[in-house]
Amino acid sequence: MKPQVSIVVRACNDIAYIEQTLEMISRQSFQNFQLLCPDSNSTDGTYEKLCSYCSEAYRIEGRYVPGKVLNEAVSKCRGEIIVFNNSDCVIQDERWLENLIKPFEDQQVTAVYGKQVPRKDADPLVVKDYSRAFSRESLKWGNFFSLATSAIRKGSLLEHPFNEEIQYSEDVEWAWRARQRGEKIAFAEGAVVEHSHNYTVEEIKKRFYGEGLAEPAIYGRRPAEETFPTCVIKPVVAETLRDWIYLLKIGRLDLFLWAPKYRWLQRSSVYNGIKEYYT
Repeated sequence: MKPQVSIVVRACNDIAYIEQTLEMISRQSFQNFQLLCPDSNSTDGTYEKLCSYCSEAYRIEGRYVPGKVLNEAVSKCRGEIIVFNNSDCVIQDERWLENLIKPFEDQQVTAVYGKQVPRKDADPLVVKDYSRAFSRESLKWGNFFSLATSAIRKGSLLEHPFNEEIQYSEDVEWAWRARQRGEKIAFAEGAVVEHSHNYTVEEIKKRFYGEGLAEPAIYGRRPAEETFPTCVIKPVVAETLRDWIYLLKIGRLDLFLWAPKYRWLQRSSVYNGIKEYYT
């Protein structure tokens, strides 16, 4: 007998994608689920669309704090497995849910993350990053997890809730603690959604600064371990070399100069966030 599932769809001004996402949820081969849709003050019609598909749609009160919103949603869930799928993660077929929860047949598995493929308009370096992150290679990294399309046992979430003190990387922080407890996290390659963002320079800085701000809180590293060469120079050089090989393969030599700038923006912003954490 398959378990009951609760699906949490967090939304905020995603009118371009929300109907596609909800429609695909309604068409899933596995139908024993509760649908819960918290909305963060959407003003573009997203909330109204949520209400037309979901009887348990509700507005998030107060300032948006990811961990707090997630923990509140978990408290409303009736399923023994809780699935998370962001409103702009467009599910690609009718077996997404079935494939996402299948790894829980292994009782050692606590959490599962699905496969994200970039949108058709995704920048080439975004495509490259997604192809690495959402493959079995990421299981070897020891610190990768994405809540955007994922599933976690409710019992684990009740015992070990999301951190409500950080504003970024709450999913990575939760998964890091789970791994430290020896829990198993699986990758469901057959649970596919379309999801990516082409960030502007300012958006890159903001996002990676936030991730840097969260890193010491997650991993407990000391300032001495977060040196400029190890945090910025080394990863920028390594990733740029991988970028250049990829760009050569796809014939995009026009992006050769953008690649090191892109990686510099990412890693220097992470470093600035880490420094801010300690000041």
